[in-house]
Amino acid sequence: MDLLSVIWNVDPVAFSIGPVEVRWYGLLYATGFLFAIWLLGKMFKSEGCPDEWADKVFIYMVIAVIVGSRLGHVFFYDWAYYKDHLSEIPMVWRGGLASHGGAIAIILCVWLMAKYMCHKSFFWLADRMYVICAPVAGIIRIGNLMNSEIYGCETTVPWAFKFVRDYPGIPIESIPECHPTQLYEAGAYFLMFFFLLWLYWKTDARKHEGLLAGIGFAWTFIARFFIEFIKNDQSDFEAGMVLNMGQLLSIPFIIFGIWIIIRAMRSDKVKS
Repeated sequence: MDLLSVIWNVDPVAFSIGPVEVRWYGLLYATGFLFAIWLLGKMFKSEGCPDEWADKVFIYMVIAVIVGSRLGHVFFYDWAYYKDHLSEIPMVWRGGLASHGGAIAIILCVWLMAKYMCHKSFFWLADRMYVICAPVAGIIRIGNLMNSEIYGCETTVPWAFKFVRDYPGIPIESIPECHPTQLYEAGAYFLMFFFLLWLYWKTDARKHEGLLAGIGFAWTFIARFFIEFIKNDQSDFEAGMVLNMGQLLSIPFIIFGIWIIIRAMRSDKVKS
């Protein structure tokens, strides 16, 4: 056994309140959104936007992410099951969220908020939303790690993890060492966050409407595309596919991001 491998056997339940279990995943999810709304409030305040915008964005985005992520899992990964169990679709507490579905819902939500709440362009709001969504994405991947889920395939790298909870009753030395792809993705998203934050506060990038969002889309889904090569399949139907579902769903977002970047760089600067 590689002495440098990590024995990962964290209890996904942080604590219990009577019969109610509070999981690390839920706590991290909530923490991510609270940090995002605090940061968005600072950004809006610096630009002289109404105070209530941040609160409204928070409510609409939480709903959009949860509903979109759930429907993304249902339709992209497990429709074979849910088509016969429609009543279980709203049961998000049983697990099953897909980030691509959440991304689609966020795009729709941002378009609606920009048009009917902010009365600004889609790209103006999308730039600011991607800055605050980047750390949330990273924190959610830490939550996946706490759940010992969506990790990678077997590997011999010295930082490999042994996800003990998935192998009950199996001796430690017999448990495979796998890529902690949750950490790879989290690292990519946190790095993107600090880069976008620097661009927003320290450069004139935000004057090119869509530039920050374009960088965010391209960065997020290029990272996701390549990390998927070393991740285990999320559904049985992906076995034998040259590109899995996560990669296929990432391609349109990568193209969208690159197009937004080109569009932003070709357009004239606008007032912030």
